[in-house]
Amino acid sequence: MLHTVAAIVVEDFTPFELGVVCEVFGVDRTAEGGPSFDFQVCGERPGEPLYCAQGFAVVPEAGLVGLADADLVIVPAASVRGDYSPAVLDALRAASDRGATLLSVCSGAYLLGAAGLLDGRRCTTHWRYVEDFRRRFPHADVDPDVLFVDDGPIVTSAGTAAGIDACLHLVRREIGSAAANLIARRMVVAPHREGGQRQFVERPVPEIADTSLRPVLDDILDDLTVEHTTADLARRARMSPRTLLRRFTAETGTTPHRWLTLQRVRHAQQLLEDTMLDIEQIARATGMGTGPLLRHHFRRIVGVTPKDYRATFAARTSTPANRTP
Repeated sequence: MLHTVAAIVVEDFTPFELGVVCEVFGVDRTAEGGPSFDFQVCGERPGEPLYCAQGFAVVPEAGLVGLADADLVIVPAASVRGDYSPAVLDALRAASDRGATLLSVCSGAYLLGAAGLLDGRRCTTHWRYVEDFRRRFPHADVDPDVLFVDDGPIVTSAGTAAGIDACLHLVRREIGSAAANLIARRMVVAPHREGGQRQFVERPVPEIADTSLRPVLDDILDDLTVEHTTADLARRARMSPRTLLRRFTAETGTTPHRWLTLQRVRHAQQLLEDTMLDIEQIARATGMGTGPLLRHHFRRIVGVTPKDYRATFAARTSTPANRTP
């Protein structure tokens, strides 16, 4: 059970993520039949203001001693830096050693990583930080595709609003669905979101260092409706199919067929966002052929259905069409 909850705030904290934690665990909902938490915000030096990038401060009343008996210790997001306070890291290690549950929100995972608490553990953070996080903490098993990771005593969440998902998950896990649903209704959020953070990742223009492959990739992107076979691509690149496969895999990390499928799904995302073309029209426009095939690959790659993706990301000025997927 979660009775005592402590949030540790550091300099350059991000206010939304701290606000999420305060909203879930710091609001008294007992009059509505909700759970009661003994919640406090802690800082390394109690009574001293800690500033965020937006130019205002919070003044934690409790010091690091507040982590000493908390059932749940939460690390909200803060600006990523090269090092963190040894006293804060020691307090996090001590909380973990005595069996407290730890939760990080977004870049708060960096503090857990710096404390050595994510070594050998599956975890996550905001998708923009994944590569840097892996370089800094090579022994952590980072999953970039999920909203949060529950690894028993340590729960890590992805960017910003994913902290809501992780907090509600912990309430559900420790207290029950009724309590999580009550808090979610009060916050006017879904008690559980489908999919992962893959659906929120930017879709950059593919980059490639091997200039001999650039015309090949350009040909694919120019017309995704064509079935580009390995033999055809090799002929355009003026190399053998075996050499084409070897170079293509080295540059993109995957085969031409899988890369083509990925580009088709990315184009489908764009059409779902910017138009009201129906699923069959999008399947034809992207070279997928049929709606079921598009749904299959879209769900596998993005993590949600085309319908759910459109509901989240569709532009308000979409062009007219027949129906929605």
